[in-house]
Amino acid sequence: MNNTNSSSPDTDVPPQDRSALLSAAPEPMGLRAMSFLRRPVVLIGILVFLFLGWQWFDTRESLGDLQQELAKRLAEGDASRTLARQNQELLQSLTTRITLLEARQAEAQSQQMALENMYQELSRSRDERVLAEVEQALMLAAQQLQLTGNVEAVLTVLQSVDTRLARAGQNRLLPLRKLINRDIDRLKALPLADVPGIALKLEGVIAVVDTLPLAFEQRTRVEPTTKSRNGTASKTAAASSVTGFWQSLGRDLWAEFRQLIRVERIDQAEAVLLAPSQTFFLRENLKLRLTDARLALLQRDGRTFRDDVRQSRELLERYFDTRDKSASNAIALLKNLSGVDLSLDASSLTETLASVRNYKLAPGKDAAGAGR
Repeated sequence: MNNTNSSSPDTDVPPQDRSALLSAAPEPMGLRAMSFLRRPVVLIGILVFLFLGWQWFDTRESLGDLQQELAKRLAEGDASRTLARQNQELLQSLTTRITLLEARQAEAQSQQMALENMYQELSRSRDERVLAEVEQALMLAAQQLQLTGNVEAVLTVLQSVDTRLARAGQNRLLPLRKLINRDIDRLKALPLADVPGIALKLEGVIAVVDTLPLAFEQRTRVEPTTKSRNGTASKTAAASSVTGFWQSLGRDLWAEFRQLIRVERIDQAEAVLLAPSQTFFLRENLKLRLTDARLALLQRDGRTFRDDVRQSRELLERYFDTRDKSASNAIALLKNLSGVDLSLDASSLTETLASVRNYKLAPGKDAAGAGR
């Protein structure tokens, strides 16, 4: 009955109303949704929604990535700032250290310059002291060579100077050592005169001047000899015979009578009779001449030495008895001494001394350049 009741309304409704009823009747949810989804606007809206959702999700992921990247960058920035701050602090520390090191370096440089100046001053003072010692030694050597002519002593001084320069150890002093060695070689090559021996010979001549006989005395001494000989003969005759007494007396009287008148021949006009005072001054003058010759010998004054020796020889030959052995020996000795060469070339020492002085004035130049 229910089936007939339920179907009867459908069968009783016309078709036009049936479609209206069907459309007005509520549809199921699935069909309604399907019908809703079939609409284009809905589809577009869904697509737009999906797109927006995807866009939002992608944007969210991008934002997350950006946040992570930003956080990472911020962390890196913090690390960079921390590193930069550390670097800045390190730079400041290094700058401070560099400043301290520069200050210490400047102080060390100033100390080094001060030490160099002190060393140069000490070196200059040492060089000046060495040069002063060398100059003093060369001056003494030159004076000794000029005054005494003692070449051996001068050579000893020059060798000691060369040793002193060698101990100094300065290469710039080598030219000065060459000059000194050249002077040593020159002095060794000189023909040296025996100054002490010649001086002793002159002293010997001076010692015998007072005993040398004068030229006018050599004849007066003959008569006493004749008298003595006659006296001896008369004594012999008296001894042989008593009667010879008168003969001996007569001879003695005759000899005395002969002494009253004496005739002499003088070969040289200068050999005149001299009074005792004149004889004294003659001998003293001769001794003074010989003494001057000895002083000139010690001073290496060859010209004065030769003049004094020549004048002394002329005095001996003019006023003294040349037949006397002592006088003849003295004359021969003075003749030999006249040919002695006393000249010594001291110019080399003078040149070296001038080089040393120029060295003191201009220590940067070599001695050879200073010597020129």
